[in-house]
Amino acid sequence: MDVQKSSFISLKTILFFAVIAALLYYSTPAIALLVGILFALSLGNPFKTKTSKVSKWLLQICVVLLGFKMDLPVVLSVGIRGFFFTLVSIVGTITLGIWLGNKLKIAQRVSLLIAAGTAICGGSAIAAVSAAIAAEEAEIAVSIGVVFILNALALYLFPMIGHSLHLGQVDFGLWAGIAIHDISSVVAAAIGYGSDALQTAIAVKLSRTLWIIPLTLAVAAWYSKKQAASISGNAKVHFQMPWFIGLFLIASFFRSNFSVIASHINVISEITRVGMVLVMFLIGTSLSLKSIKQVGWKAMFSGVLLWLFISIVSLLGIYFTRSFFGT
Repeated sequence: MDVQKSSFISLKTILFFAVIAALLYYSTPAIALLVGILFALSLGNPFKTKTSKVSKWLLQICVVLLGFKMDLPVVLSVGIRGFFFTLVSIVGTITLGIWLGNKLKIAQRVSLLIAAGTAICGGSAIAAVSAAIAAEEAEIAVSIGVVFILNALALYLFPMIGHSLHLGQVDFGLWAGIAIHDISSVVAAAIGYGSDALQTAIAVKLSRTLWIIPLTLAVAAWYSKKQAASISGNAKVHFQMPWFIGLFLIASFFRSNFSVIASHINVISEITRVGMVLVMFLIGTSLSLKSIKQVGWKAMFSGVLLWLFISIVSLLGIYFTRSFFGT
């Protein structure tokens, strides 16, 4: 029995790396995510604890590499122009998320984490806010489970909807950057839509990601008052600094000011593509039947409503801006 079990583990390990090798040569990020999910649900990830760490770091490295393909002035101008809309959408989404949590009787910390992940940048925001409010592992798992499932759907639905609505590349990039949770799915959804869509989507998402810091501090201050009995008044506020944003800006600065970068852009693009394929496969393999069951219908329902809210409002905002201001 042990021999059979050991042989199965060895075979699963071989298949794991064989699938990765095939995907790196022939796949796209969207296909890699689907293959990863199917692999996880059928065979299971033989390196689950390790791949979760690898995918996190590799994703951030890929984002930094994408900076070499973008002009810094574009990134900064998108963030400045969308400041007011970003502020309103983040506050509105979090307020609605807390209200839905109360109505559906969802644990307060879970509803807050789902709202933060929807409003800003998925798992990164959830990780930062969860540390500030001392969330339990189960609460974090449920919140990330909701975001993960919706991210997987967005990866396929958004390009389909974008094409059916005849959205231009810039408009689609704006929409994807606002309404898709994690930057991994933002990149994967926009990369096949066009280079302008990709550049716009990343700029919008990164400008929103910068809001992790003020949001985390604000939530920590608010939650410490609401939960004084469970969180010591002397507790320190902890958050994960999104260091990759700074490196992305540095890479974008070099791209904008040194022509030598442009001469190697094809090599950088291929490395980034390969990295994103691997990231999406590893993210897909992190899904399990247990994590799906942990999500629960109330938390998922709340997450879907928040997602629909920010998706529809942002899309209407884009149409309104284009119709009345022509920009």
